[in-house]
Amino acid sequence: MYEREVSDMTIKAIIETAIYVADLDETETFYRTILGLSVIAKEGGRHVFFQVGGSSVLLAFLADATLKGDQPTPHGAKGPGHFALGIEVDALPSAHTVYFENIYTENQDYRTQRVLRKADPFTVEQLLDIDARIFHLGPLLADDIPLELIKSLSERGIVSLDVQGYLRKVLDKEVVAIDWDVKKEALRYVDILKASRSEMEVLTGHTDVRKGAKMLAEWGVKDVVITLGSMGSVIYKNGIFYDIPAFSPEGSLVDATGCGDTYMAGYLYQQLKGAGLQDAGEFAAAMATLKIESSGPFTGTEEDVMALLSSCKKKTFSVA
Repeated sequence: MYEREVSDMTIKAIIETAIYVADLDETETFYRTILGLSVIAKEGGRHVFFQVGGSSVLLAFLADATLKGDQPTPHGAKGPGHFALGIEVDALPSAHTVYFENIYTENQDYRTQRVLRKADPFTVEQLLDIDARIFHLGPLLADDIPLELIKSLSERGIVSLDVQGYLRKVLDKEVVAIDWDVKKEALRYVDILKASRSEMEVLTGHTDVRKGAKMLAEWGVKDVVITLGSMGSVIYKNGIFYDIPAFSPEGSLVDATGCGDTYMAGYLYQQLKGAGLQDAGEFAAAMATLKIESSGPFTGTEEDVMALLSSCKKKTFSVA
């Protein structure tokens, strides 16, 4: 313990954060391409530095290189580390938030739903200043996101849509299945569409997954993602089908709520990294498998997903 007077100097911020990595190229690709950080300095085989906000710097070093030499002194670390980056979050005003009640049977592929409160819809004006490479839309109810907003976002980036909310209507708190009356017009502005098998049937009238996926593509969708619960998923793009397996959880099935959201987060993440559709789909499926083992949002890491992909021998492919 230090036996000295406490300084009256006030620490305002952490200016630099150092991390130690195994691959500088992979590190630069992730932080520059995926997270959008600017590279401010780099030295091959040693380090790459990123600007974070106005006054902070993230320093990525190869530990094997920095443990040698005297620039300024040898330093490095092995094993897991941790740091956190802050992002700006826009909270939009609404009288209420959506309050869903999900009731599952023993088969977590099926559920019944009630809606106790509804939120105000999003507007074009609220999102005019939002910039992104991909806008992922996940409406919970049919009137959450108007067609005009989809059109507006399509002019600024890739539009990804989980269609489920457009196929739900609330009557006396009960969720009723409906068709989407402007689907053909809206899907012309959607690049990536995710639907479950039952949602695909409502949209297209087809029970055959491949016929349904082809119809959705004919309406303008570039990537059609059909999820099949415990039977895996199917991705259709440019006339090619990709059969994605479902992976067996190592633990118990706890909560399927949010598995579709988790799947799409993993899929879009891999798309941004430049992964092929098969790899992106399998990463997404593995990520959803880890999520179903606990309640709440996915809290694992990319390493957890990759470990499941490399170790899981129990896979279920759809026969669709």
